[in-house]
Amino acid sequence: MTTVLGTIVSFVIVFFIVTFVHEFGHFIMAKRFGVRVKAFSFGIGPRLFGVRGRRISIGKAPAEGTGTDYKVCLFPVICYVQMEGEGVFDKDRPIPLDDMMAKTRGQRFLIMVMGSAMNLLLAVVLMSVVSGIGTKVVKYIDDTPIIGWIDKDSPAERAGLKADDRILSVAGREVKTWKDVQIAVGISPDRRVDVEVIREGSLLSVRLQTGSDEKTDVGYAGFNPKIYTQVRMVQSGSPAEKAGLRAGDVIRAIDGRPVFAPDFLEIIKSSPEKELVFTVDRGGRLVKVPVTPQRDGEDGRIGITHSFESVIKKFGFLGAISNSIKENAYNALLLVRIIKGLFTGETPTSQLGGPLAIADASYIFFREGLISLLTWIAFLSLQLGIINLIFPIPIVDGPQIVILALEALFRKDVSLKFRIAYTYLGWAMMMALMTFVVLNDIVKRLPNGWSSLIPF
Repeated sequence: MTTVLGTIVSFVIVFFIVTFVHEFGHFIMAKRFGVRVKAFSFGIGPRLFGVRGRRISIGKAPAEGTGTDYKVCLFPVICYVQMEGEGVFDKDRPIPLDDMMAKTRGQRFLIMVMGSAMNLLLAVVLMSVVSGIGTKVVKYIDDTPIIGWIDKDSPAERAGLKADDRILSVAGREVKTWKDVQIAVGISPDRRVDVEVIREGSLLSVRLQTGSDEKTDVGYAGFNPKIYTQVRMVQSGSPAEKAGLRAGDVIRAIDGRPVFAPDFLEIIKSSPEKELVFTVDRGGRLVKVPVTPQRDGEDGRIGITHSFESVIKKFGFLGAISNSIKENAYNALLLVRIIKGLFTGETPTSQLGGPLAIADASYIFFREGLISLLTWIAFLSLQLGIINLIFPIPIVDGPQIVILALEALFRKDVSLKFRIAYTYLGWAMMMALMTFVVLNDIVKRLPNGWSSLIPF
């Protein structure tokens, strides 16, 4: 599958799933309260074929019949439902019993909120499946953030941070794991942040000027965890096999000195035909393994494939559900924090991702396999659910939910003029936002970013 075709297919699959689940939530609740659903569309654009009242038709739907038109359209990217009376707020018109506006505020509230509820449920279900199947993760991600090494000429080195510093907080936020640290730094590119550390029992506060990745604009500090090398495969007849190294072995030290991942290869390359004593963690037991790299030109090699030390995170039935809820709660709070940061200036707008960014990520996770793809779908579903609840644009569910709640509180309908003005404003806001995120996706691929659009 070519990259372009693969990206398109991956995007369609992912976005179709999350929007189908969302719209299905509206659909089942509307049916539950007797609201007529005029159409459940699988895709957008011209109708290709569909079913209404157990009759299949091609092209335009037949005029007769009042049942739901389950239709497939030309561009199967998203799904949507069309309900009787949805978006029509004039109560002076004749309102049939199956009209949305004929229902109580409580019923309309549940119809609107069920889309997001289904997205949140999908996120929990998928992450429960992932947690139950088990997934391989780098071990350090849940470790206490103790610095293993500092990149040369990095922001961390310039700030005076050192190996074995224990990071307590970044930008005023407590960090308990390396995952917390990576997120705190990642959402703060090119900014001055205060980093609190414990060094030899003393509390220190350091002012750090972060850098950023040119392509993703993700923040960079240059301090790294204590990452060890893990053997993935041992080549037949290699020095590693002769010495007794095994797949899964974690190399903790060489000649008695702790060795982290960046130094491992350099030591091997610089030691041809010189015996090295590996201290290996084998299933929790430390083993001494003498290995002599063979000469390959001027470099040494031992004949293994390797990666960062990793573990399999796998849970039982209840544990998988509990871990899923924990992970989704963590990601939900992070998403709210990022959205809040867009308004306060803490989160740079360059980190917003539009359709192109989602498509690229979908293809990457699609190629990595089922577990990665399910995790990505769960994350997107969580985002869609939360954004539809809190984003202040009328064409998503959140404002309609808020208006229904206010009407219930004050027992008075919002005026028709306000709803119309609010809707027009919402469309303008949405078009502006979509234009920006699409342009943002494009300029990230240009050599000089936004400067590339300036002709002089």
